[in-house]
Amino acid sequence: MTATLVDRDPVLQAFAGEVGVDDRIAARGAGTRWTVGGHSALGTRIVAAPSGIVTYAPEEMTVRVRAGTAVAELHDELRERGQRTALVERGGTVGGAVMVGENDIHTLGRGSLRSSVLQVRYVSAEGRVVNGGGPTVKNVTGFDLPRLFVGSLGTLGLLAEVILRTNPIPAASMWLAADEVDAFAAFDALQRPSSVLWNGGRTWVLLEGHRADIDAERDVLGRFGNFEPVEGPPDLPSHRWSLAPAELRSLAPRPDGDDEGRGFVAVVGVGLAFCDRAQPARNVTAPIRALHDRMKANFDPTGRLNPGRDPLDRGPSAEAD
Repeated sequence: MTATLVDRDPVLQAFAGEVGVDDRIAARGAGTRWTVGGHSALGTRIVAAPSGIVTYAPEEMTVRVRAGTAVAELHDELRERGQRTALVERGGTVGGAVMVGENDIHTLGRGSLRSSVLQVRYVSAEGRVVNGGGPTVKNVTGFDLPRLFVGSLGTLGLLAEVILRTNPIPAASMWLAADEVDAFAAFDALQRPSSVLWNGGRTWVLLEGHRADIDAERDVLGRFGNFEPVEGPPDLPSHRWSLAPAELRSLAPRPDGDDEGRGFVAVVGVGLAFCDRAQPARNVTAPIRALHDRMKANFDPTGRLNPGRDPLDRGPSAEAD
């Protein structure tokens, strides 16, 4: 695995000293998704990761930022240089967003969170600062530690700092919507939509780029239905579902009309849906559970990191703050 000890940054070393080496420990950001994967065990000591933007290289399209930094603060800074990240803007911290690993309705345009994390610096179960990944993809070899950490809920290490890939804010953007069109066929026909949403009867499309590109893509949409400009996406139901992209069609209204409690907005091409009821718990196969447990034992042999939280548990018990 590509991971090295880091011993030069006094801020990270101070965080490592706070984490220590003995008791049960967890890092908490703004608490916006604090119960995803279960609740921290009673008696778990809670710490806060350091905050602040360390370095920002707009020309390289990367930013190094402490895990305790608010996502809104980071995006305010990047916006001044016409850039953004794949982090979900929901009031939380950078570390919280990375540890939960959520994508959102803008994933097609901004990229997935997992592919946007280039480097992680974290405090291990042994209280050491460890570096994994690199500032550019070409500098990384071996095991992809950053991708492993995305969505790990702080059970493998307490995130202290990340390097994120940034991307440009488009020159123009436009939301369009139409009723009774094939959202999946429209998605396939478009060159690069930033978002395609579908609720079984209505389709919303976000087009971004130069005005000429948006006009050309709008002409393509015209082959599928009467798409008209709208102010933005629809209101999203409260429960987030994770599905394979091909499974999104299964959310369509039933022929018998029995769709009570089945309101949804699906993110076409991503495998994400927002529904008005919790996603049924999925069975975790024995091989996946065994692999997960071995990985956890390698990173945290004494089980002190965020006990009670399980990255494989994304069912109803993990809902809502």
